[in-house]
Amino acid sequence: MSDIIDLGGAPANEDCAQLGHTPDFERLNRLEVAANRAALIARFGVPPDGCVLKTLTNRHDFGVYYTLGLSVDAGAARRDARVAAYAEAVQDGLATWTEACFAAPVRYADSEPPIVERDRINAIVTGALLATRPGPDGRFAVPDFETLHRNLAAAYPASAKAANAFLQEISA
Repeated sequence: MSDIIDLGGAPANEDCAQLGHTPDFERLNRLEVAANRAALIARFGVPPDGCVLKTLTNRHDFGVYYTLGLSVDAGAARRDARVAAYAEAVQDGLATWTEACFAAPVRYADSEPPIVERDRINAIVTGALLATRPGPDGRFAVPDFETLHRNLAAAYPASAKAANAFLQEISA
């Protein structure tokens, strides 16, 4: 049996797409959920066996919206301390995008259409990888960047490759 923890569509203190209000809601909602997943992986790593980050479908009077959920196998959590520790660490989600060194994928301003900064998860992750990259000496500007960078590079190898290609291109 699995327990599901709803982690929300975006970090708790961030603006996000609003069902019934935001133009192009479904696309922006799904983008924010994917970015939230990547941000949690940056901060806490890839879930261990027994945990799965997955998109949850929620039905409301105004339509369907999506959030990120953590599915935790209850038996695995009792048998493996890593599963219980991961669930404990992730259960409150993030408060802001910057906790994972992410820029908000969408910017919202009162009475103006949303501005999509990056419209694909690979571009969002590549941006975070570039922001957290080590310097020429191999050292990270902020010690926490090493964890964020390592976790993202492991979970998103195509984005890591794109970030490296970009760095090689600008240094040539």
